[in-house]
Amino acid sequence: MSQPDLPRAGVAATGVLILAGTPIGRPEDASPRLARELAEADVVAAEDTRRLRRLTSDLGVELTGRVVSYFEGNEHLRTQALVDALLAGERVVLVTDAGMPSVSDPGYRLVAAAVEQGVRVTSLPGPSAVLTALAVSGLPVDRFCFEGFLPRKGGERSRRLASVAREERTLVFFEAPHRTAAALAALAEAFGPERRAVVCRELTKTHEEVRRGTLAELAAWADDGVRGEVTLVVEGAAPPEAVTDPVALAALVEVEESTGVPRKQAIAEVAKRSGVPKRLVYDAVHRP
Repeated sequence: MSQPDLPRAGVAATGVLILAGTPIGRPEDASPRLARELAEADVVAAEDTRRLRRLTSDLGVELTGRVVSYFEGNEHLRTQALVDALLAGERVVLVTDAGMPSVSDPGYRLVAAAVEQGVRVTSLPGPSAVLTALAVSGLPVDRFCFEGFLPRKGGERSRRLASVAREERTLVFFEAPHRTAAALAALAEAFGPERRAVVCRELTKTHEEVRRGTLAELAAWADDGVRGEVTLVVEGAAPPEAVTDPVALAALVEVEESTGVPRKQAIAEVAKRSGVPKRLVYDAVHRP
């Protein structure tokens, strides 16, 4: 059954905020609904108004509403004005340079402020570099986590990677082309050089490239320089081998208890980390 269109401006007591996904490469990936919403919006908030003009030109869309810039540097200044427009019953469409707003892009502050004021927030789904990279990677995608951009400074980047080195889900990162080689080298150091990974470059564009290999192999490849938009997909860590030796299990519980953790909780924690039933850990602790 088809869904009814959202109410137009002036029908509801407040307007509606539409997070509109835009093409990550080819303009022809834009949906007909995106063209219609841009044409009918009271306000279009764009990360880069020049890119918006190029997109609307490619789509043959004439903007009739106000166009305002909304990017990382002015989010805190522009958010309240956009919320005021929503409260006045206007229809606001938010777009970023590519992909879905608020996913490593401007949008979160506006969404949070609109929700706080009781304004309806909805999404016009569209292309996503995260999902596109996962789909073509060839790595497991039943469970994954998105880590966004890694810190620029080496020390902070190393600490971030150390915190997710044992993550078993497939990981997705965004990276700038000039930092890709350093990021892959840091990943190889933190995760091990043999961990499988995929570099997705210029997804959906004319010069799209999907390069697969180990982190060590990809780091060596990237040393020659990387161009274009980059998304990294990295295999998750292998599950830890189950510890079943009673002496080892009892010793792990003893370590937990030495930090002040009650024995019942210590047994549960050791069982979870060791991949064994709690009864097995309990018996190990209380063995004769």
